[in-house]
Amino acid sequence: MPIETLTGRGLAEEYARGRLFFESEDYIGAARILAGVVAAAPDNLAARLLLARAYYHSAQLLRAESELRLVLERDPAEGYACLLLGRTLQRQNRHKDAEPYLRLHAAMTGG
Repeated sequence: MPIETLTGRGLAEEYARGRLFFESEDYIGAARILAGVVAAAPDNLAARLLLARAYYHSAQLLRAESELRLVLERDPAEGYACLLLGRTLQRQNRHKDAEPYLRLHAAMTGG
């Protein structure tokens, strides 16, 4: 469901702004914007996943892990969240914790 139908035009514009920051590789700026979007629309998994990606790329790994676990709690079939959570755990040198998520992603994608 598009963010516009969930939250109204202003929040959709903030999401688009956060996406622009992310695409320009300003991950810290993107995270600041997207954290506000997620606070206002906590059930929007697209915004939450993009926030997790911004946290991951800005090395805010505990925050990324937390967001990804929430995404997977709400949508266990979100394959990219499994992959990113596995990578996030690997970057924290938690390789054994990462394995189930990486295996699950491989099973979902045939890889």
